Amino acid sequence: MQLYGNNLRFINVMHCSVSNGSSSLVFGRAPLCRLLLTMQSLCAVVMALAAAALCSADSDGHRPRHDSNLEIYKRLFETKRKDQLNALKNLVELNDINQQYKIIDIMLKGLFKVLEDSRQILVAANMHADDPFPMDDKIKEAYSHVVENTAFFGDVALRFPRIVHHYYDRNADWSGLLRWGLNFCNLTGVFTGGAHQHVLTLMSQELGITEKSPDFINPYRTERDDVLHTAEAFQKILREEEKRRRKEEKRKEIRKGPRISRSRTEL
Repeated sequence: MQLYGNNLRFINVMHCSVSNGSSSLVFGRAPLCRLLLTMQSLCAVVMALAAAALCSADSDGHRPRHDSNLEIYKRLFETKRKDQLNALKNLVELNDINQQYKIIDIMLKGLFKVLEDSRQILVAANMHADDPFPMDDKIKEAYSHVVENTAFFGDVALRFPRIVHHYYDRNADWSGLLRWGLNFCNLTGVFTGGAHQHVLTLMSQELGITEKSPDFINPYRTERDDVLHTAEAFQKILREEEKRRRKEEKRKEIRKGPRISRSRTEL
């Protein structure tokens, strides 16, 4: 872009010299054909600079203006999103807080594990979100895992805000990982101009990643949800779940303890 600026100053200088009195006399005495050639040369310079500016604009970004592989993936992403929303619909209709809590507990742990593994692959490959869509199978899989799991987490957070807050608010690792995932998604171009971008925006506000707009409304939250999740029944479920998790951790510690080797007679 600096080259473009220098050349632009060069054009301005040429224009001023042509406009002053002495140069006007020179061009006034020049044959008409020489004047036309001079104007053609000036036009050629302008066109060359315009082309250079376009090339420079393309080089400023990593991704080409039209990435056909990205467009193909975006269509596949739409299909994947339909499957995710259908699965989530079944979870919503389950209508059992206890079961919902346990399923979401397992689901979120798995989701963030995949997100972390995928981030490591992308970072190791020096893959940036605004690079051309990857062709390597391993990198492509990691790319899709980040995009799809971040979007799906947004769906879960908006439909089960109380449960998600219970986990997310106390986990700094998840918070940092989600912020990275959101930034990656916003730069890929997969969400640009689509309804899924709205999901990311609402989720960011719901979880306090970005400041809530004055007119923020979680469209999936209902009065029944607020009553249900603030009721004593929900608090009881949380306490029972904490007890279950502590017992599970103790069992794991016992399994990891020293084992008594079998005697020779048993062998």
